[in-house]
Amino acid sequence: MPVIDVNNVSKSFGSTHAVRNVSFQTEMGRIFGLLGPNGAGKTTMLRMINYIISPDQGTIRINDTPVGSNTQRWIGYLPEERGLYKKMKVGEQLLYLAQLKGLSEKDSRERIRYWLDRFGAIDWVTKEVGELSKGMSQKIQFIATIVHDPDIYIFDEPFSGLDPINSELLKEVILELRSQGKAILFSTHRMEQVEQMCDDICLFNNGRAVLTGNLREIKQSHGENTVILEFQGNSDFLDRLENVRINNRSTNFAEIRILEGTTPRQILQQAMDQAEVQRFQMVEPSLTEIFITTVGEDNINPKELV
Repeated sequence: MPVIDVNNVSKSFGSTHAVRNVSFQTEMGRIFGLLGPNGAGKTTMLRMINYIISPDQGTIRINDTPVGSNTQRWIGYLPEERGLYKKMKVGEQLLYLAQLKGLSEKDSRERIRYWLDRFGAIDWVTKEVGELSKGMSQKIQFIATIVHDPDIYIFDEPFSGLDPINSELLKEVILELRSQGKAILFSTHRMEQVEQMCDDICLFNNGRAVLTGNLREIKQSHGENTVILEFQGNSDFLDRLENVRINNRSTNFAEIRILEGTTPRQILQQAMDQAEVQRFQMVEPSLTEIFITTVGEDNINPKELV
């Protein structure tokens, strides 16, 4: 039985159709990624699962129970808009929020100390939240989300505002929660985060679920039609390639989707004529490429997927 069951859910705000007839299911012990460009409907969907707003049509069930105030206690929810009290001290705030979730004062203090130490934040206990940087506040908000040890975690853009080191720490903790059998649902517009962490995905665009399923199976179904090219030298040859789509490009790197009318050999030859090729590999397409292929280039802004 799925832990979260979203069935034909729609939500509009005036003339704006934020979510359109979306269905998906999540399971315990798995990470489910809700991804797509900013404004695609991801946050609206998460708010409905958390019973902050209600759908116009369709049903949402958690543990086979219709969402409501009673299902909120099963969830640790990290909203996109962070909501800490700036004048409260870190320790006092975490204690208050943990006890709101039903923990005793003793258990709250033990768990808060463990997580503050884990995040290298034990010295922040007496600081006011308003004194913290954005990244520091983000870590405190994350601790507040997980401290009561729920079975279901919902994170809305959890890596926003974090530097690479703290992003890795957060990712490590999320993967640990999965290994403990927790159900994790998170939204992001960063495709690479999903590829690194998720078991299952739902691609959103313009309020619709355009692709849903097991991440590994989805990638395999699209075949090895992408070239990873690393080289030293002039990159002008990339501009002259025909019947390709370059999804990712930097000084000495390109991710190239092969379209009908060209071959890997032709791409390799043009690269070797002008540069020193260090890596040429046929791979499964990235999620960015799969997303573009699924919805069409004219329907998205690629800058929102990076």
